[in-house]
Amino acid sequence: MPPKMNPDAKNDDAARGPRLREIPLRLMVPNLITVLAICAGLTGIRLAFENRFELAVAMVLLAAFLDGIDGRVARALKATSKFGVQMDSLADIINFGVAPALVLYVFILDKVGSIGWIAALIYAIAAGLRLARFNVMAEREYKAKWQSEFFVGVPAPMGALLVLLPVYLGFLGLEGSRPIAYAATAYTVLIGYLLVSRLPVWSGKSETRVRRDLMLPVLLGVVLYVALLMSYTWEVLVVTTLAYLLVLPFSARAWQRRYGTLTIEDDHANV
Repeated sequence: MPPKMNPDAKNDDAARGPRLREIPLRLMVPNLITVLAICAGLTGIRLAFENRFELAVAMVLLAAFLDGIDGRVARALKATSKFGVQMDSLADIINFGVAPALVLYVFILDKVGSIGWIAALIYAIAAGLRLARFNVMAEREYKAKWQSEFFVGVPAPMGALLVLLPVYLGFLGLEGSRPIAYAATAYTVLIGYLLVSRLPVWSGKSETRVRRDLMLPVLLGVVLYVALLMSYTWEVLVVTTLAYLLVLPFSARAWQRRYGTLTIEDDHANV
């Protein structure tokens, strides 16, 4: 007589999650993109330790690109999942926290010893805190009106692009002297602060639509930017970084004019 199966055994086995062959391919594609992003970030770290800094920065930028498309691919394939969200968060910590911090440290911050390492740690930890705050805010049932238009603090992918400014300048011929290394250390801490600050930052997710008569100029502008980026990569990244930093005060002012009757802290208190 065959042994009786425990009625809870099937549920206990299912609690371990589905087998690989049971997962549809369309659900795996976004996660594969996320894994590729992690590989790019980790490869950037390796290349930095091999003093191949241009390729290292390229890998971090590639990771940022892959991070930007994995969510869109998931939504297009109707393959969003809680597992994918957690994977994306872990990838972001590596790609936009750890990888840029180590690349920057090996490139210039190590010239000031422990002070440079502390700055790198501050930035990496700030990126992790920024991502944790974003996840908490995304899970809240109550969403303030301004959340469709503004982030709280500089987003982590943009933080990675900003913090590598000393590296871009180094590629353009700026000598990595000790005073420059101290300046880069202070700049790294500043970017870390911007990540965890309560500064309202325009997200670009506004529902405002581009007029039809402006569509062609906008498309041409994007094509021109990409062409310049391909031809004058480091110059364009320097200009992009400085332009973004200059826009931040205007972003905060725009938030104040539209939603200034409540502070961000007060808005959160309504949850």
